[in-house]
Amino acid sequence: MKSILSTKRLTPSQKNLILGAGFSVVEYDAIDIEFADFKLPQRLEYLIFTSKNAVTAFLKKIRETKAVNNSIRTEMLPSAPDNSGVENYKCFCIGPKTETLLVNNGFEVIKSALNAKELAYFITEKYNKEHFSFFCGASRRAELPQILKVHSVSFEEIKVYTTLLKSMSFKQHFDALLFFSPSGVQSFIANNHLKNTLAVCIGSTTAAEAQKHTANFTIANDTTIESVIARAVKALNKQTLD
Repeated sequence: MKSILSTKRLTPSQKNLILGAGFSVVEYDAIDIEFADFKLPQRLEYLIFTSKNAVTAFLKKIRETKAVNNSIRTEMLPSAPDNSGVENYKCFCIGPKTETLLVNNGFEVIKSALNAKELAYFITEKYNKEHFSFFCGASRRAELPQILKVHSVSFEEIKVYTTLLKSMSFKQHFDALLFFSPSGVQSFIANNHLKNTLAVCIGSTTAAEAQKHTANFTIANDTTIESVIARAVKALNKQTLD
């Protein structure tokens, strides 16, 4: 029986997509997220998020700030205005899940792109006169800020979380590995290798990291866990037929 290793823990329905196809699956979290203590910029209007983790960190800080403000407000006169509602932020992000998280929390999403380059060039073409707050991880990729700088777009970068590698060593050989971020690849490679294993990647940036270690990789059609699983199942079935 062919086996698959997922570098992210899966939901029961996601695991069943693999088991139902006749493959075994092992899962673990290759990375962990540690939120940073940061200050919100005084000027917040146009916001950039390149991951769900950045949105989560931002929402956490917004709620903390509002809790403090509400506490102060209770000590003021009853007529003190309540401005604690959802602000009219204009958001730019990468990926459908990041977009969904923003929309579900009441924010307006102007543009959701497939990757950093697409988002950066959209901003430089349509919103190059605006000032942006870019919320990102400490190990964020360089493409987006580099392109904004080249085109003289005003922005402030706020690092709101750190990615921690949770490396594990596996003695078992896997026929396919599911990768969901460049950090996930780095974590796995720290104690393992990709020899004779197919690396199935959620997007081009993750694939670029996997390509440093193997030529045997493929990219999912969409940036979802289900799409990564579907790509792995299709590729392993093709290997069986061949």
